[in-house]
Amino acid sequence: MDLSKLSQDISRSNEGDKLPPVDQWNPSFCGDMNLVIKRNGDWWHEGTPFTRVALVKLFASVIKKEGEQYFLVTPVEKIGIQVEDVPFVIIDWQYKEHHLNVTTQTGDQFTLSPTHPVELRMFEGNAIPYCLVRRNLWARVNQNVYYQWVESASQNQQAKNGELCWQSGDYSFSLGTF
Repeated sequence: MDLSKLSQDISRSNEGDKLPPVDQWNPSFCGDMNLVIKRNGDWWHEGTPFTRVALVKLFASVIKKEGEQYFLVTPVEKIGIQVEDVPFVIIDWQYKEHHLNVTTQTGDQFTLSPTHPVELRMFEGNAIPYCLVRRNLWARVNQNVYYQWVESASQNQQAKNGELCWQSGDYSFSLGTF
């Protein structure tokens, strides 16, 4: 698979910063690409890490998940990729005006809410928060962010039935039992 051709196809389908409607695209499957999104959020192609952030952001805008499989899609192509855990990792956060805002390694930003819920999942033997980014695509909360949330919640939030909870607007979620 030619990355430059795929990049051009994706660029044509994107309009500015607006995400393309990949959930509405159902092109024919074209095969698998040797592209892996590592557990830490790094992107690798044919054993080499991506070094162009703009290319990662471009490809991240056209990820689609069907069942347990991930694809890069354009209106005319659907290419299988490998994802070791989830495609996104929460690397930064801000608590502003009673809302918890997060940022992924690809620059996606959103506020935790019923639209972007948090659920605890097992990761390397520990219950870790995962956040819905968009279209059935999730982000794992990076370890340093998780520890910051736990410390901040311990000081500023309330425990409910042994669970340490965060409040983001009217939305509440658990960081686990402590």
